[in-house]
Amino acid sequence: MTAAGTAGSTQDEVRRHNVSTLLRYVHVHGPTSRTELTSVMQLNRSTIGALTADLTQAGLVREEVPARARAAGTGAGRPSLVVCPRPEKVYVFAYDIGVDYLIAARVGLGGSILDRRELHRLRGDYALEDVTSHLGRFTAEMLGRAEPGSVCVGVGVAIAALVREDDGQVRYAPNLGWVDEPLGTALADMLGEYGIKARIAVGNDGDLGALAEHVRGAAAGSSDAVYLTGEVGVGAGIIVGGEPLRGYGGYGGEIGHTVVNPAGRLCRCGARGCWETEIGEKAILDAAGHPDGPRSTVSAVVAASAEGDPRALAAMRHVGEWLGIGVGNVINIFNPEVVIFGGLLRDVFPAVEQQLRTTLLTTGLAAPREQVRLVTPGLGADSTLVGAAERAFAPLLFDPIEVISGLTAVAVD
Repeated sequence: MTAAGTAGSTQDEVRRHNVSTLLRYVHVHGPTSRTELTSVMQLNRSTIGALTADLTQAGLVREEVPARARAAGTGAGRPSLVVCPRPEKVYVFAYDIGVDYLIAARVGLGGSILDRRELHRLRGDYALEDVTSHLGRFTAEMLGRAEPGSVCVGVGVAIAALVREDDGQVRYAPNLGWVDEPLGTALADMLGEYGIKARIAVGNDGDLGALAEHVRGAAAGSSDAVYLTGEVGVGAGIIVGGEPLRGYGGYGGEIGHTVVNPAGRLCRCGARGCWETEIGEKAILDAAGHPDGPRSTVSAVVAASAEGDPRALAAMRHVGEWLGIGVGNVINIFNPEVVIFGGLLRDVFPAVEQQLRTTLLTTGLAAPREQVRLVTPGLGADSTLVGAAERAFAPLLFDPIEVISGLTAVAVD
C-alpha cells in the first residue's frame, strides 16, 4: 500500500488518493499509530499528520495517546499518536434479505456492528412491500438509538438474486418469487421517510460474502478466492487477482445453476439438474427424510448424522459426493487459493469434508487442487451482512472528504 504520485496526477488527485488510503487502512485494521501509517503508506510524518488532520476535521477519525504511554506518564517521551475510526459518528445501514429471514444492522466505520435486528419466518414468496415494511421498522428503531449528530454514509443490501446494481432492480430471485422488483427504489423511498439520503447499494449475497471474507475474513490476504453461499439455493462470489469477478452485466457467480445432473430434479429456475438441486437445503432435507418446515433444519440433519442416524448419514454422503463434483469444477476453472463454505454449507462442510476431499481426487485437477484451502467463513454467519456494509462504505472510502461534505450539506438543508 503506497501513496499516489503517478505521472499526470494532479495535486488534488494525489491528496484524495492518500486520504482514501489512510482511512481505508484504519477502517480495515482498526486503531493504527502514525508511525505504522508512515511505514505502510511510505509517506513522511508531516504528510501523515496533514492527512489525519483532514480526516479529523471531517469527523471520520480521532487521535489518541496510546494507553501504554498514558500509563507511563509524562516522562515517557513523545509517543506516536494512534489514529482511530469513529464508529459512533459515522455508520451505514446493512440489510440481509433471505428466503426465511431479514437482518438489519447499523455498522460503524471500522466494521463494528453497533445495533442489529432480526426476523425469522416461514419460507415463502414475500411481497416487496412486506420486506420494506419490516426493514423500515428496524431502521426506525436503530435510528432512535444512534448518537446525536452521527451520520449515515451509505446503505448496503445483500440478497440471493440477480441484481442490476446501478439501480438495485432485482431481475430474478427464484426462491423469493421475485422478477423485476424495484428493490433499490422501494428502499430509497422508505429511507427517505427517515431523512436518509445516502447512496443505496444492492448486491448479490454471494458477491458480498466474498467481499467481506476478502476484506476481513478467511480470504484476507488472498488474491484468488471463491465464496460459496448455500441456503435454499446456491451461489458464489468470486475474487480473481484481488478483484471481484462480476460478468458483463454483473450477473456472474450463479454457480448453483450450473447443470451437474441432467437427469436430476427440476430447479425453480426451469432447468433440470442444477447443482443446487443436489446440495441445497431441500435436497438435504429430502434425502434425510425430514419434511421441509420451520422445525426442520440442515443443522439438525448434520447432528443426526453425527449420532449415526442411517438416513441422515445417507444424506450427508449424497451431499458430500455432489459437493465434491461441483467444487472440483470450481477449482479447475478458477484455480482459487481458498474456497469458503458459507450459508448452510458452513454447517455441512465439517460433516462431509473427508468425503469431499476424496471426491476431489477424481474431479479436481492435481495442480490447482494441491494449492487450494477449503475453509468455513472467518466471519461466521455474518459474511453477507458484513459484505453489505463494506459495499455501503465504498463511496466514503474512495473519496472521504467529498462524501462526508455532501452528506453534511444535505443534513443542514
